[in-house]
Amino acid sequence: MPSAIALLLLALLGAPIFAVIAAVALLGFHSQDIDLSAVPIEIYRLSELPMLSAIPLFTFTGYLLGESRAPQRLVEVTDALLGRVRGGLALVALASSAVFTAFTGASGVTIVALGALLYPALKSAGYSERFTLGLIATSGSFGLLFAPALPLILYGVVTQQMGLENPPRIEDMFLAGLLPGLLMLVLLGAYGVLVAPPLQSGAARRGGSLRSLEEARWELPLPLIVVGGVYTGYFAASEAAAVAAAYVLVVHVGVLREIPFARLPVIMREAMVMVGAILAILGASLAVTNYMIDREVPELLFGAIRAHIHDPITFLLALNVFLLLLGMVLDIFSALVLVVPLLLPVAMSYGVHPVHLGIIFLANMQIGYVTPPVGISLMIASQRFRTPVIDLCRALAPFSFLLLASVLVITYWPALSLALLPDRASP
Repeated sequence: MPSAIALLLLALLGAPIFAVIAAVALLGFHSQDIDLSAVPIEIYRLSELPMLSAIPLFTFTGYLLGESRAPQRLVEVTDALLGRVRGGLALVALASSAVFTAFTGASGVTIVALGALLYPALKSAGYSERFTLGLIATSGSFGLLFAPALPLILYGVVTQQMGLENPPRIEDMFLAGLLPGLLMLVLLGAYGVLVAPPLQSGAARRGGSLRSLEEARWELPLPLIVVGGVYTGYFAASEAAAVAAAYVLVVHVGVLREIPFARLPVIMREAMVMVGAILAILGASLAVTNYMIDREVPELLFGAIRAHIHDPITFLLALNVFLLLLGMVLDIFSALVLVVPLLLPVAMSYGVHPVHLGIIFLANMQIGYVTPPVGISLMIASQRFRTPVIDLCRALAPFSFLLLASVLVITYWPALSLALLPDRASP
């Protein structure tokens, strides 16, 4: 008990989460007189996963895109295509953010890279300060359900370690997130159109479509190559990651020369620091998961829940409440590797498909990115636009409500997540 209190205090004082998780595993194994080499053995198991290479490759791709002029060109091309309709600029912001977040991950890069472009554009188009701040803060995590978002990959990696008969593939997660992600895009886009000011005379760009398409000719094939290759089965996720990294590297360093060659080591270091943090958390969490399985924690949790919840509808409602609270206090990567191994067996006992659970999980955690006290998008937006967090929370209220409504639809309409899967057999 004193050890548990000490670890909790260390976590509250800002100790690295992977160190706290690893300490939990070490203390747990020690209390059971199990050789502590079990912890490094679990961490070493990560090196045997062929799909794991997708994480650093896609992360590196996202950091390269963030350093280039790709964000500006992405906004320009979507503006040229959508800017002629009322609410078009809000649609531009949402579409650009979804694409950019899918490639860069929910690390706040979207707010930094696109926020400086979208904030003045939305303000000059007549949108209110509150709507503008709410939309930009939401953009920091909007797109988590679209391939090749890192949380989709990480969910596939975690479930592959659980010994399921038919664990979700990363390709399954990519397909499953498409329709739920589009649902969120439609709901937020409809709200943007509803509150949009009248389209200003002369605001539409004339002759800009062809020019913006020409300028973005190098970026436009990227989603088609990567996502299209994965959806059609031509690429595995790890192969798609390698293709994306090589393509972006050649284009932005060699062809367009937007990223100096001397800058590459810095970008690589920044990207791999993030990857290292994720892998450290993942490795330590696998050790904790192994300990909890040995102690039959999932079975105990299942028994406790079964004693109070008897039907899938109530379970899914309780699951959403739990995940929303979890998203308020834990970042998405830590939540994935710590909580999914506990929740998945319980959810499957209620008939929830593992892929469907993953989409429910990520949709809820997406809301956590804009929810205090840990919401990273909330904090970055507050710092970037020098706005108090409480004001941002008010600005985010309608967006959070719409995202919550979409979560309920995703939860109770499993076909939305499973319709595109090649094999929709029950788990």
